[in-house]
Amino acid sequence: MEFESVGRNIRKFRKERHLRLEQLAEMTGLSTNYVGSIERGEKVPSFESFITIINALDVSADMVLTDVVKADYKVNTSLLVDRIDGLPNAKKLMVCDVIDTLLRHISECN
Repeated sequence: MEFESVGRNIRKFRKERHLRLEQLAEMTGLSTNYVGSIERGEKVPSFESFITIINALDVSADMVLTDVVKADYKVNTSLLVDRIDGLPNAKKLMVCDVIDTLLRHISECN
Protein backbone atom coordinates (compact mmCIF):
# COMPACT_ATOMS: atom_id res chain seq x y z
CA MET A 1 0.00 0.00 0.00
CA GLU A 2 1.30 3.44 -0.86
CA PHE A 3 1.52 5.83 2.06
CA GLU A 4 3.19 8.75 0.28
CA SER A 5 -0.18 10.47 0.07
CA VAL A 6 -0.38 10.54 3.88
CA GLY A 7 2.81 12.58 3.98
CA ARG A 8 1.63 14.79 1.12
CA ASN A 9 -1.60 15.48 3.00
CA ILE A 10 0.26 16.26 6.21
CA ARG A 11 2.46 18.70 4.27
CA LYS A 12 -0.62 20.24 2.58
CA PHE A 13 -2.37 20.88 5.92
CA ARG A 14 0.85 22.16 7.50
CA LYS A 15 1.28 24.66 4.69
CA GLU A 16 -2.39 25.67 4.83
CA ARG A 17 -1.76 26.58 8.47
CA HIS A 18 1.34 28.55 7.47
CA LEU A 19 3.59 26.37 9.61
CA ARG A 20 7.20 25.64 8.84
CA LEU A 21 8.37 22.06 9.17
CA GLU A 22 10.39 23.06 12.24
CA GLN A 23 7.30 24.56 13.86
CA LEU A 24 5.26 21.40 13.38
CA ALA A 25 8.11 19.31 14.72
CA GLU A 26 8.33 21.54 17.80
CA MET A 27 4.55 21.42 18.33
CA THR A 28 4.57 17.62 18.22
CA GLY A 29 7.80 16.96 20.08
CA LEU A 30 9.08 15.05 17.06
CA SER A 31 12.33 15.70 15.25
CA THR A 32 12.33 17.86 12.16
CA ASN A 33 14.05 15.05 10.25
CA TYR A 34 11.37 12.55 11.26
CA VAL A 35 8.46 14.83 10.32
CA GLY A 36 10.20 15.66 7.03
CA SER A 37 10.67 11.98 6.23
CA ILE A 38 6.97 11.38 6.92
CA GLU A 39 6.00 14.24 4.61
CA ARG A 40 8.26 12.86 1.87
CA GLY A 41 6.70 9.39 2.25
CA GLU A 42 9.97 7.85 3.37
CA LYS A 43 8.55 6.80 6.74
CA VAL A 44 5.14 5.79 7.99
CA PRO A 45 4.45 7.42 11.36
CA SER A 46 3.64 5.31 14.37
CA PHE A 47 0.03 5.53 15.46
CA GLU A 48 1.03 7.73 18.39
CA SER A 49 3.02 10.10 16.15
CA PHE A 50 0.19 10.20 13.62
CA ILE A 51 -2.32 11.22 16.30
CA THR A 52 0.09 13.84 17.65
CA ILE A 53 0.57 15.32 14.17
CA ILE A 54 -3.11 15.47 13.23
CA ASN A 55 -3.97 17.00 16.60
CA ALA A 56 -1.28 19.64 16.12
CA LEU A 57 -2.66 20.39 12.65
CA ASP A 58 -6.24 20.32 13.94
CA VAL A 59 -7.41 17.94 11.20
CA SER A 60 -9.22 14.63 11.34
CA ALA A 61 -7.52 11.36 10.54
CA ASP A 62 -9.83 10.74 7.59
CA MET A 63 -8.73 14.01 6.01
CA VAL A 64 -5.11 12.86 6.08
CA LEU A 65 -5.90 9.26 5.14
CA THR A 66 -8.35 10.15 2.36
CA ASP A 67 -6.21 8.66 -0.41
CA VAL A 68 -5.46 5.35 1.32
CA VAL A 69 -8.81 4.36 2.82
CA LYS A 70 -11.58 2.82 0.76
CA ALA A 71 -14.21 5.29 1.95
CA ASP A 72 -12.27 8.30 0.67
CA TYR A 73 -15.21 9.55 -1.38
CA LYS A 74 -17.07 10.22 1.88
CA VAL A 75 -14.22 12.38 3.11
CA ASN A 76 -14.00 14.29 -0.15
CA THR A 77 -17.77 14.77 -0.16
CA SER A 78 -17.65 16.03 3.40
CA LEU A 79 -14.88 18.48 2.55
CA LEU A 80 -16.87 19.71 -0.44
CA VAL A 81 -19.98 20.21 1.68
CA ASP A 82 -17.93 22.21 4.19
CA ARG A 83 -16.65 24.44 1.40
CA ILE A 84 -20.14 24.97 0.00
CA ASP A 85 -21.54 25.72 3.46
CA GLY A 86 -19.19 28.69 3.71
CA LEU A 87 -20.70 30.33 0.63
CA PRO A 88 -23.50 32.90 0.56
CA ASN A 89 -26.90 31.42 -0.33
CA ALA A 90 -26.90 32.77 -3.89
CA LYS A 91 -23.58 31.08 -4.60
CA LYS A 92 -24.77 27.84 -2.97
CA LEU A 93 -27.64 27.81 -5.46
CA MET A 94 -25.19 28.35 -8.32
CA VAL A 95 -23.10 25.38 -7.17
CA CYS A 96 -26.23 23.21 -6.93
CA ASP A 97 -27.25 24.22 -10.46
CA VAL A 98 -23.83 23.26 -11.79
CA ILE A 99 -23.93 19.92 -9.98
CA ASP A 100 -27.45 19.22 -11.29
CA THR A 101 -26.27 19.97 -14.83
CA LEU A 102 -23.26 17.68 -14.46
CA LEU A 103 -25.36 14.85 -13.06
CA ARG A 104 -27.88 15.21 -15.89
CA HIS A 105 -25.08 15.15 -18.45
CA ILE A 106 -23.48 12.08 -16.85
CA SER A 107 -26.76 10.17 -16.78
CA GLU A 108 -27.39 11.04 -20.44
CA CYS A 109 -23.94 9.69 -21.41
CA ASN A 110 -24.65 6.27 -19.96
